[in-house]
Amino acid sequence: MTKVLLITLGGTISSSGDSGTAGVIPRSGADELAGQLAPWLPEVEVIPHELRLLPSPSLGFADLFVLLEHIAEAHGVDGVVVSQGTDTLEETAFFLDVLGAGARRPVVVTGAMRDRDTPGADGAANLVAAVKVASSPRASGVLVVFADRIFSGRSVRKESAVHTDAFTASPWGALGLVREGEVNLPLSAAGAATLKVPLDVTPLPIALISTGVDDDLRLLPALATSGYAGVVLEGMGGGHVAARAVAAVAACQIPVVLCSRAGAGPTLRRTYGYPGGEIDLLSRGLLWGGHLTGIKARILLMLCLMHGFSGDTLHQRFEQIAEC
Repeated sequence: MTKVLLITLGGTISSSGDSGTAGVIPRSGADELAGQLAPWLPEVEVIPHELRLLPSPSLGFADLFVLLEHIAEAHGVDGVVVSQGTDTLEETAFFLDVLGAGARRPVVVTGAMRDRDTPGADGAANLVAAVKVASSPRASGVLVVFADRIFSGRSVRKESAVHTDAFTASPWGALGLVREGEVNLPLSAAGAATLKVPLDVTPLPIALISTGVDDDLRLLPALATSGYAGVVLEGMGGGHVAARAVAAVAACQIPVVLCSRAGAGPTLRRTYGYPGGEIDLLSRGLLWGGHLTGIKARILLMLCLMHGFSGDTLHQRFEQIAEC
């Protein structure tokens, strides 16, 4: 019998309400979720492990490093499923993928958009599909399964705050789907570059700043004195800022990653030559954000700085992954 480890972190998929609270909160742990799956998965032994019971905005990098350790130390299982809240699900998937969590067996991340008290709650369906993918011989690496679609953990992103098919992987699309209880995975993510787990897993503070019309970004130079180790700047369009903001960007004394606020990249490199365009900004030493959204670039910059990368090495290692 195939064995799949189910690690639960909380989130909407575990949430319900009672008369004593306003709104729903995470309440149901791994044992209860695994018990509900059993009738639908007679061919799989689901091994439950409740690691956290938190709303996903309260998950921290310390929690993710603990999750990574539990995945690495799991023995005798064919796959791993991680359930959590959707607010930060794409960050967890990216974090696990960049650090090679799926190198030995598939790791599948899933969640739910409707809590357990809501008609049409989608948690059980997503969990069943995720377990099927995690136990499939065709699956590999870090994947996200949601609303029967299978995404690469590197490229997935949340595009809706309310819909049950909240995730996409624009511009690449899904790798496959679960159809009539069967895993259809005709595509696979190419072996993308990864990083080793840092020896010191103490997280570093990385700021995430977006910009818009007539923003002079005057706060950027103050980030270093506020204790930040780096900053990700979500520029307009292909990675642009107002001309009046260039001086503030140039004065920033910590590493700056240039991304697009558009959501689906890539950040440009050599198209626009005006002051504040991507050619101007990258010539000033900014790191190129590639296909990464700002929230993913923030994670990657932190991991690179935790490794002690700087100068040309920082550019090389960061942009090698950003281009994937």
